[in-house]
Amino acid sequence: MENEEYQRRLAKLKAYREAGVNPYPNNLLVTHTSQQILEQFDAQSREQLEGLTQEFSLAGRVMSNRVFGKAAFLHIQDRKGQMQLFVEQKNPEVFALFGGIDLGDFVWVQGRLFRTKTGQLTLHVDQMKLAAKSLQPLPEKWHGLQDVETRYRQRYLDLTSNGDVRQIFLHRSRIIQQLRDFFVQRDFIEVETPMMHPLAGGAAARPFVTHHNTLDMELFLRIAPELYLKRLVVGGMERVFEINRNFRNEGISTQHNPEFTMLEFYQSYATFEDLIVLSEELLVALCRAIHGQEAFPYQEATISLQRPFARITHAEMLERGEASLIQPTFVTDFPLKESPLARKNEKDPDIVDRFELYIAGMEVANAFSELNDPIDQRERFQAQVEAKKRGDEEAMPYDEDYIRALEQGMPPTAGEGIGIDRLVMLLTNQPSIREVILFPLMRSEKIS
Repeated sequence: MENEEYQRRLAKLKAYREAGVNPYPNNLLVTHTSQQILEQFDAQSREQLEGLTQEFSLAGRVMSNRVFGKAAFLHIQDRKGQMQLFVEQKNPEVFALFGGIDLGDFVWVQGRLFRTKTGQLTLHVDQMKLAAKSLQPLPEKWHGLQDVETRYRQRYLDLTSNGDVRQIFLHRSRIIQQLRDFFVQRDFIEVETPMMHPLAGGAAARPFVTHHNTLDMELFLRIAPELYLKRLVVGGMERVFEINRNFRNEGISTQHNPEFTMLEFYQSYATFEDLIVLSEELLVALCRAIHGQEAFPYQEATISLQRPFARITHAEMLERGEASLIQPTFVTDFPLKESPLARKNEKDPDIVDRFELYIAGMEVANAFSELNDPIDQRERFQAQVEAKKRGDEEAMPYDEDYIRALEQGMPPTAGEGIGIDRLVMLLTNQPSIREVILFPLMRSEKIS
């Protein structure tokens, strides 16, 4: 049954329409954001503001209002922040419209700036229009949404109510842009490879399965773009990267979501040792961009990106345990059997030229010198097929077309995958991957 508040707002919507007011208009011109006004005029004195003849128009969601008889103050929130507005009964058209405004409504306003008795920069509203009527109330007024499940299911409420959450996703966008800039500056080309694969290859993971009706063929959502990116290297694209969505039909935890974002890149005439240096440079650049220094807080620790990062072998990591790797640490010397796409170490063929990077106990990156010997790769694929027959659901399939590509010749190459979600977790000090994914996967919900 629809609640009383919903019915009250619905009645206001009807009243607006009956009065000839469109509650969902278009073509509302906005000249400034709240941030632009504050940055440009917040330092000006009361006298300076009184001398301004300029009028400003902005729009946003109403987050608070306080009525004092014949006048009222309200705050609206746009994409850049909040701005205080002042309306008074001396302007009956504006005050009448304001009387029907609820928290959560969007309004467009135009007016001039002044400073209140308490010194706050405020817009004196000369014109007001309803930009969009909200039929549902904001959660807990505007003091912030706390229920975790509601925050994830209704992220739009979370973003409206919690400024810290908006900041996380602004940082995420900035981090991804920094990643792009970093690789483009180093002569890498950004590419796009298929997200539906005829074979679920490139990683050890269970795929999601789908079906294409016209071709009547089974397809798999991408678990990794690796084999397609290396086909591009075969074709002469010596430095490529992709910021991609991967899908793995696996568990959910504070570090895992079935749909996640990766950066994967390949560099010809480089080894995994070269990528260790590049990874250090990349993390330092990101940290400086977000924190202005080469260290950042994460939960109870302060993570230092002082180079060179620590190194231990895979065997040493198993002895110590992953949870002990708080400061950035490269784990090397992985067993051959765990790395079917990596190049064998020339001094010890039982291990491969590979590293994983751990920070705060989390695997953040995985890289290796690529196996470009088609004969060796064929034998390893065959071993994976046998492992699948023995019940290993995550074993890779035999990819004959990829072998055919390697037989054309792939230059010596190193490649790396970096988990963007986990990277954002670290740089924004978030304990769960769900805090840095706008819409994490949830169980189905019954909506009454």
